[in-house]
Amino acid sequence: MQQALADGTHLLLEATSNQVNQDGGYTGMTPAAFREFAFGLAAKAGLSRDRITLGGDHLGPNPWQNQPARVAMERAAEMMRHYAVAGFTKIHLDASMRCADDPAVLPDETVAQRSAELCRVAELAADGATCPMYVIGTEVPVPGGAAHALTSVDVTRPEAVERTLEIHRRAFHAAGLDAVWERVAALVVQPGVEFDHDSVIEYDPQKAASLQEVLKAHPEIVFEAHSTDYQQPKVYRELVQDGFAVLKVGPALTFALREALYALAAIERELVSHEACSGLVETMEKAMMADPGHWTNYYHGDEHAQRRLRVYSYSDRIRYYWNKPEVETSVERLIANLRRSEIPETVLSQHLPEQYESVRAGDLENYPKALALAKIRSVLKSYAAACC
Repeated sequence: MQQALADGTHLLLEATSNQVNQDGGYTGMTPAAFREFAFGLAAKAGLSRDRITLGGDHLGPNPWQNQPARVAMERAAEMMRHYAVAGFTKIHLDASMRCADDPAVLPDETVAQRSAELCRVAELAADGATCPMYVIGTEVPVPGGAAHALTSVDVTRPEAVERTLEIHRRAFHAAGLDAVWERVAALVVQPGVEFDHDSVIEYDPQKAASLQEVLKAHPEIVFEAHSTDYQQPKVYRELVQDGFAVLKVGPALTFALREALYALAAIERELVSHEACSGLVETMEKAMMADPGHWTNYYHGDEHAQRRLRVYSYSDRIRYYWNKPEVETSVERLIANLRRSEIPETVLSQHLPEQYESVRAGDLENYPKALALAKIRSVLKSYAAACC
């Protein structure tokens, strides 16, 4: 929101089906609650509601994959109603995941049919004054990044794009949604970017060049790219220029948050007595070990390797633990301690060198929350510069 205000731009803010649904998701919020949470933050930031678009990502049976398809789709339809009624106007229809009684490989026709079913639900539930726009596409990367080492990623083939568009168009026609098809604005494709625990697959424009020809044939759509986290700044400009108009950023932001807070914890240890310190790093490690469900299936290796990944992995599974009460209390104590202890520039330079330069230039307040937000915005600036 601060970035949107600084740039004078619009903010697209999305929630995924796992994060936010009628059961609360892992955030504990329904779509309506998420909307009010977002708009409440916007009011504090001074960003008007009409400059925010709310989006739903991966909306489909994903949270209920262990259920039979009929049950999972009923739950997905109910979730879609909640999103539509709450005023979410950018909807990613994603029925690409197989359910408990589905075949090992889900036919494209089934994916498209289920997507059309969910689109119909959204249309019936949406406020008559709003017309949601839709995103389709089945070649979506693993949410949160790959759990194994990667050396390359295949770019979506042009013929796969054409097939996806045609099969979905037929499914929409069969569902009586021809008029709605005009509001399918984007297609999720894999431009050849991804990240694993320790490395990033960089975008190669030459490998994705054939996809630009598809856009020439279909000027009514753009491409949406997921897992664009951690790319170099110049890459975002190349992606936008090549037609990937919607770039998703997620773990890179929480990775930056963790870097900032752990850097502040290191500063705290230099300035505050051991007895008074927040113990943030130790508190987080205990929280993750006490509730390993969010990382244990992702981080492998011996005890030392797992401990390193819990903190430093690009997939940033640590993000699921910041709202643990004991961790929140530790963060609050960290901030309070550093507010009482002025951070010397020399110590700031050691642990947050980029923010040190901004403080020296008079562009940033030497204040713990401001330093953390500046660290996060250092990620957003690359996206903003490409999209403005």
